[in-house]
Amino acid sequence: MSNYPSVVVGDEHTRLMVRIARMYHEQGIRQTDIAAELHVSQPRVSRLLKRAGEVGIVRTTVSEPEGVFTDLERRIEILYGIDEAVVVDPGSEAGELQAVGSAAAEYLETTMVGGERIGIASWSASLLAAVGALRPFPNRVAETVVQLVGGVGESRVQVEATRLLTRFAAATKAEPVFLSAPGLLATVAARESLTTDPSFLAVSSQWPNLTTALVGIGTTEPSPLLRSSGNALAESDQEQLRGVGAVGDVCLRYFDEEGVPVDTELDERVVGIDSTTMRSVPRRIGVAAGARKASAVRAALRGGWVNVIITDVAIARTLVGDA
Repeated sequence: MSNYPSVVVGDEHTRLMVRIARMYHEQGIRQTDIAAELHVSQPRVSRLLKRAGEVGIVRTTVSEPEGVFTDLERRIEILYGIDEAVVVDPGSEAGELQAVGSAAAEYLETTMVGGERIGIASWSASLLAAVGALRPFPNRVAETVVQLVGGVGESRVQVEATRLLTRFAAATKAEPVFLSAPGLLATVAARESLTTDPSFLAVSSQWPNLTTALVGIGTTEPSPLLRSSGNALAESDQEQLRGVGAVGDVCLRYFDEEGVPVDTELDERVVGIDSTTMRSVPRRIGVAAGARKASAVRAALRGGWVNVIITDVAIARTLVGDA
């Protein structure tokens, strides 16, 4: 019995259709040459090739080359209901940041078309790698680049935070908007005083109008960059976060394994975008590398903190349960 609908096995019409399909797809012979060799018209060759596809004689398959993970990316997109996943294979742990950073730069270069109002986090090694790999756009693709969390801290690392925003603004031809404040203050009172200052309000008033946010995804244990910045959490703060089930953060806003913001006094000391405004930005791009961040990345996806994720294949496989 034939597996092909509307095809009669042994029929001369079917035999001719299969022969033409082989000549065209397997031997690479042009339609005009096929017509001349088989003594049929070129329009008939074209019709039979089209029919061969319709009835399943010719079936198109796409093979992924090594290092491309479109199937894995699609599984993540469906599982977490996000807009896009970009997965890269760094080759080794030493190359994680560079590979993910380069992928983020390439994603930005191909998806930013103009008129963007972009928010960017301050303390992220992944973002530093991304901006370092970003090539200048020939035309202006962003109006403003706005800092999402305070960047004042230890002087050496503060330079990195400033460089991050400055280089990104220069590459996109945007106006940089700096938040000249620490990311984390010692007391709630100090934070309340600072956030009523006109200089802070000039920055925070721009957050609700952002079109894109570019952020790293952190864990409850501060990264080496955050630890050296002067904005790292004290051990008592880390214990408090673990006690309420926190697994990760975006812009120092911590959340549990379902991505739900945790309620702690620490949240009232952060100088930066709040969780509601952050998750209201239309495009929220998260960049993360390293197996230790897998739980935080999963929670960020579940909680809607990001709707685009750029990460390494080890984290990606953990996200879909393949690890």
